[in-house]
Amino acid sequence: MQSYTTPPIAFDSPAKTWTWRGFPISYQSHGEVGPAVVMIHGFGASWGHWRKNLSVLGENCRCYAIDLIGFGNSAKPTPGVEIEYTFDTWGQQVADFCREVVGSPVFLVGNSIGCVVAMQAAVDNPDISRGVAILNCSLRLFHDRKRATLPWYQRMGVPLVQKVLSNKSIGNLFFKQVAKPKEVRKILLQAYARKDAVTDELVEMLLAPAVDKGALDVFLAFLGYSQGPIAEDLLPILPCPAIILWGTDDPWEPIELGRKFADFSTVEKFIPLVGVGHCPQDEAPEMVNPILQDWILENKAF
Repeated sequence: MQSYTTPPIAFDSPAKTWTWRGFPISYQSHGEVGPAVVMIHGFGASWGHWRKNLSVLGENCRCYAIDLIGFGNSAKPTPGVEIEYTFDTWGQQVADFCREVVGSPVFLVGNSIGCVVAMQAAVDNPDISRGVAILNCSLRLFHDRKRATLPWYQRMGVPLVQKVLSNKSIGNLFFKQVAKPKEVRKILLQAYARKDAVTDELVEMLLAPAVDKGALDVFLAFLGYSQGPIAEDLLPILPCPAIILWGTDDPWEPIELGRKFADFSTVEKFIPLVGVGHCPQDEAPEMVNPILQDWILENKAF
């Protein structure tokens, strides 16, 4: 495999804007030739979480990274009034982006909840998907249909916490406590196995959108969202091939539970990333980028 030394795109580099359903959506792109790739971030993140991948994959692909509505620099309309924050909504946003901005079928690459968004977009819109790359997929362990498998204290505690946080005053206090540099760094140090990847830049990138109008409402709306699809629903009906990369040291989405996804016929490869945590694209881009590039180029005729 070739060496990947291309410098990352700065997260504060000028982004582009696309209007979707009347709302401004932020995205970044790199590369002008080759197969198209659309990258989808996880909860609370933004296109900047792909800054170490865009420039490298952009050497041989047309790469895009999008801020889901409600996150990053994209609009944050009122939940339940202007928009519903569900995987159906985000999946359609991604599909429309592929048609209106990219203009061709794409390889979808997701991390965490971005994996579920990618799969939802592909299942609902088979014409836009050439393949789906899944990086540490959200297992949605607190989903209504999975809660019965949890220990009793979690099974009872999750709905209680959701109910408490649905109180706007309490939810606002909780959000303000979490949206501080020290707390964000603490969370990242738990999620990242490679501690040196938790930089001031990363903390700033994740914190910046928290001051936007509507950020609190989006945060609380997602915390209370225990419905919708899970990976086990979507993987077997994908209209395209999938590859799964999984950090072995992910404390949130254990690889032991993720390995079962390799049994689905749509999954071509399941690749453990040793010593990596929840966000492989940011923690270990030198491992992730060549795997993704090789897989995309192998499947570009699909």
